[in-house]
Amino acid sequence: MRILAVDPGQRRIGIAISDPSAKVAFPLTVINHRSKEADAQNIIALAEQHQVGLILIGEALGIDQQPTLQSRRAENLAQAIRSRSSIPVVLADEFETTQTALNARREMGATPKKRQKNLDAMAAVVLLQAYLENLTAPYHE
Repeated sequence: MRILAVDPGQRRIGIAISDPSAKVAFPLTVINHRSKEADAQNIIALAEQHQVGLILIGEALGIDQQPTLQSRRAENLAQAIRSRSSIPVVLADEFETTQTALNARREMGATPKKRQKNLDAMAAVVLLQAYLENLTAPYHE
């Protein structure tokens, strides 16, 4: 089952997708934020086009795991998608996904300009890969 990950931002929304076995995440695209309704429609269209079985939306919780303005926006986007599609939607904490993606690019030697290119999609990859690894991690007490 493919999973589509969404890293919502104030200006851009990073999108990543898993391989069919839901083991590896890949960047898909970046869409410009327009409105909750337009964003939901764009995300649903991508999900349907790629035949995903789950949409994962990153929510930026506060340090104390309390809702923030950004996490409320993510929840509103999730609700908009749920009301327009039968594809299941789950939320996951996206703590520092963008910073992790930026650091990875820095470590690979990317120039400052190249570090920013499609950074939102790479942040979605970080979110999705963490989710996939958590799904396949063995249970330990």
